[in-house]
Amino acid sequence: MTETEVLFTEILDCNKVDLYLNRGDALTAEESARIQSAFLRRITGEPLQYILSKAEFMGLEFKVSSDVFIPRPETEILVEKAIEVGNNLSAISDRLKILDVGTGSGCIAVSLAKFLPKARITATDISLKALEIAKENAQLNNVSINFIPSDLFATYELQATSYELIVSNPPYISTNEIASLQPELQYEPRTALDGGKDGLDFYRRIIQQAPNYLKENGVLIMELGFGQAEAVKNIIKESNNLHIIDIVSDYNDIERVIMLRGY
Repeated sequence: MTETEVLFTEILDCNKVDLYLNRGDALTAEESARIQSAFLRRITGEPLQYILSKAEFMGLEFKVSSDVFIPRPETEILVEKAIEVGNNLSAISDRLKILDVGTGSGCIAVSLAKFLPKARITATDISLKALEIAKENAQLNNVSINFIPSDLFATYELQATSYELIVSNPPYISTNEIASLQPELQYEPRTALDGGKDGLDFYRRIIQQAPNYLKENGVLIMELGFGQAEAVKNIIKESNNLHIIDIVSDYNDIERVIMLRGY
């Protein structure tokens, strides 16, 4: 459906067929006001998902607000690879433990909990508001996740824990580029976008710290920003504590997901 059709069907609570079958019907004052407000917000560049307060990811519905990054289709590649790895690791351990670092809306953690129902999943985020949204999304999708406020691995609660699988979609936009991004992205939380001067700050920190929380043969999976694969490979080489087991490209042949294992 077009964005216009999506807005009308959501606000009028009808499907596309009924929308056109009943197009001659008069709108109530409330419906008219809600539609006008929605279109005004969209014209200014606010993302459709924020206007509707929801987004779809991995076939599941998620609540979103301006406190969380909107789930992207390319992140589904990360989740699909994580499910594949999780299923393989489950053959070794029936108490698979997964950590989602920087969970945001919880879309990755919730999806993994849905498709790997026996896994025990922990998810962290520095934003308390994001964690509240993530908790709501876990309830919405009827899954159990341990949400912890933390700047990456900083919380004491993670210190004595190790995981078979760690996943992350870190902020990877360079600070200077944020102001020039398209209008829609200006509505998203800066903490979910800003990856530091060169966009690589979080990769450095995660690559340096993650091995301390990975079990033997554990796997770290991260999403890559456009054109960042070589730079991230260099960080891995310099750190000398992880090795690449796979790099997965998206449908546009862009290297989008990197999979790592400790030495």
